[in-house]
Amino acid sequence: MTVNVLVCFFVRVWKGLLMISSVSSYIEELDDTFMQTKSDDDIWLIKFYTPWCTFCKHLDPVWRRVGSELRSVGSPVIVGKSDASVNTALAKEFRVRGYPAILILKKNIKYNYLGPRNAEGILEFADRLSGPLVRPLTSRQLFEHARSRHSVMIVYIGSTSPLKGNFWSAAEDLIVSTYFFSSTREALPPDVHVPHLPAVVVLKDGTLLTYDEDEDGDLERWINRERFPNYQKIDSYILYAMGDTGKLVLLSVQEDASPSEESLRSRHLVQKLSEEHREDYRRLVYFGFMEDRSYIDGLVMGEVDVPSIIMLNLSTDSYFLPESAVETERHLLDFIDQVLQGSIQSQGGNGVLQRMKRLVYDARVMMAPIFSWSPWLGWTIVGAVLLFVVLLFVFCYKLFSPSGELGQQDETQGPRARRLEDKKSD
Repeated sequence: MTVNVLVCFFVRVWKGLLMISSVSSYIEELDDTFMQTKSDDDIWLIKFYTPWCTFCKHLDPVWRRVGSELRSVGSPVIVGKSDASVNTALAKEFRVRGYPAILILKKNIKYNYLGPRNAEGILEFADRLSGPLVRPLTSRQLFEHARSRHSVMIVYIGSTSPLKGNFWSAAEDLIVSTYFFSSTREALPPDVHVPHLPAVVVLKDGTLLTYDEDEDGDLERWINRERFPNYQKIDSYILYAMGDTGKLVLLSVQEDASPSEESLRSRHLVQKLSEEHREDYRRLVYFGFMEDRSYIDGLVMGEVDVPSIIMLNLSTDSYFLPESAVETERHLLDFIDQVLQGSIQSQGGNGVLQRMKRLVYDARVMMAPIFSWSPWLGWTIVGAVLLFVVLLFVFCYKLFSPSGELGQQDETQGPRARRLEDKKSD
């Protein structure tokens, strides 16, 4: 009996090792010779990591799943990884500054991924970048299928025109963030009415927005402003991406799990207002709810009560809080109008003093678990940091004092030519 149990145990271990080995075979280990040996036609999804990075280790099982799924569906994307502490030249080539860094290399153009570190987000990123820049919808069936899969659709409708060229240019810059489609009038579903052709439209929230150059300005900026649903669940990655839209964000901040009845009422109130007053605020405000409040705590440098209503100006890292409790739709409408009219003072911001305060707050939050675990270790780290700051100050004082000597800098060396073109991502 014991022998049989041991045999079964070793068989399972062996199968597990074989499975890990087969999954690992889907992921190429890249070194400093990668740029010289790769094919120009290959599409690479690459993760840069370091052995000491905790977040990199957490990403390992996700990366194995990504490699396995892309191989199983026959994707043209090749998955690789590189130890940046060993292959320093390759990391420098791609200008890697933080870990883990995820990117796609396609035709010698680098596309950075800044979305959530989960398999679903990374797989969608790979699918978006590996396909055509603009995906043609040649029939109503294809159009309806695409609409069923995407909460927001950005579509060019018509034949060749200057607007089409601008649309393709916008797609080149924003493909890291969203899908782009093209269609003919014949392929449009019956409920999609376009007043004139050519046209660029955004379908979201059950409505259709048509681009008007005189009213909406630059096409790419308009697409960037309208590429999010009017109301959605929002996390820190989405908030970061929303910073480029220029819109304010009204949030109902909830508990992380099992929201209370009061939280659900707050969420429903924000959602109801976003739907009933969509046209009033569409150009100015996005709406949503947020379950992980750590981003908001960091922004206000404290612990916000839950549920809470807060308005964010992500372009300046400032925020607005209601002066009284928000219990009805009228209260919420008054709060929004007061923010838009400037009658409520903004808090926070990205000024020098505010950045210094946030730096101190972040350090305090980071050190709190260390002090609770070992106060002696915490004070040792604080002392080491203070000693470093003092020594740095003394060094700078001596270097730049009238009696100090500044070394001559060689200005004949120009900046190194950039071999890769960066594309902006969210």
